[in-house]
Parts: sequence; C-alpha cells; structure tokens
Amino acid sequence: MDRRRFLAAGIAMTPLALALAACGKDDHWPEGMKPIKWDRDTCVRCNMVISDRRFAAEMRGGPKETVFKFDDIGCAVFWQRDKAADHPWMREAGTRLWVADVGSRGNEVKWLDARTAQYIAKTSPMGYNFGAVAHPQAGAFDFQTMSEHVLAKGK
Repeated sequence: MDRRRFLAAGIAMTPLALALAACGKDDHWPEGMKPIKWDRDTCVRCNMVISDRRFAAEMRGGPKETVFKFDDIGCAVFWQRDKAADHPWMREAGTRLWVADVGSRGNEVKWLDARTAQYIAKTSPMGYNFGAVAHPQAGAFDFQTMSEHVLAKGK
C-alpha cells in the first residue's frame, strides 16, 4: 500500500474509531458524583458488586469529599446509622446522597437526590425492597419514612 492510500485509509477510519471509543461511555453523572464502575465497584456496607443500575446509591461529603457507594438504598440507610460516630459529616446538609431512579433503563441512569426522592415498593438487591422515583406516586414514602421501614427490618 502506498503512502496516499495508507493516509486515506487512516482518515476514513477516524470517525469509526471515535464512535467505537464512545461506546459504553456514560457521562450522565451528576456534578460531584464519582462514576460507579458497574460490575466492579462493591457496596461499602455489604461488599456486594454494584450491578443493578436501578438501585445504586452514592454518598459524598466531609472535609476530604469521601465517597461511599452502595448497591441498595437500604445499605446507605444502615451505613448512615452505623457509621455516624466515625463520619459525623454524613448528617450535614452539605453531604450529597444520590440514588438511581428505579425507572432507569439500560445504561442511562437517572440520578436523584435521595433525600427528596420518593420511594416505592420494589424488589431490590439486598431485599430492603424500595426503589426511588422522582415524583410522588400512590403508596410512595419520603426518605425519612423509607429509612424507618428499612431500619425496622434490622438487617
């Protein structure tokens, strides 16, 4: 192959290379949220691999912007209760807590503020059985009520 054909082939392949590089890339993370590496990151509480995008949660805050990732909002609720003495910043207003919208499909995850989201009954990875939704629905709970139900399970 002469030099011209080689360069022409390279230029023709550039859009394909860019398209392939973008495959699987998800840049829809809220500002300040650390990306979750699906099927690799584990829940800080139960050590389960975070796979189901509809139930994942993440907390970030404190003086070092510490990040905790969870496979189920119930794990986040128990983590807040159990680790409050070690991480008092978790209850501060500046601490961010995100939860995936249970209606998310495929790789497109819609992230919600966990404290303002509503929670509906849904079978979840750890059996706490709550999924987050953006808007109130019949039978939905606010964050505080959902947390009380989760803690009552005592897992």
